[in-house]
Amino acid sequence: MIRVVLPPHLRVLAHIEGEVELDVKAEATQRSVLDALEARYPTLRGTVRDQVTQKRRAFLRFYACQQDLSNESPDTPLPNEIVTGKEPFLVIGAIAGG
Repeated sequence: MIRVVLPPHLRVLAHIEGEVELDVKAEATQRSVLDALEARYPTLRGTVRDQVTQKRRAFLRFYACQQDLSNESPDTPLPNEIVTGKEPFLVIGAIAGG
């Protein structure tokens, strides 16, 4: 099981409390995890990544094992700690301001 932690606004939108556990059948990558997340919670489609381009939304970041994976290829395998459920895959809401 892959554990996913979402920012509060996405948890509210999808009616989720706490973290999500996903059974990802394919190799664990950002793409396969987000595909599984959107399949289980259809209200999240288009909120984490653009529905047409599949690119990450500008004010969201992806982290795993204390590393920013936001600009990595979505098909890069995730670290083993994520695959085994030892560490969560984090979707973090970025903060902007002046």
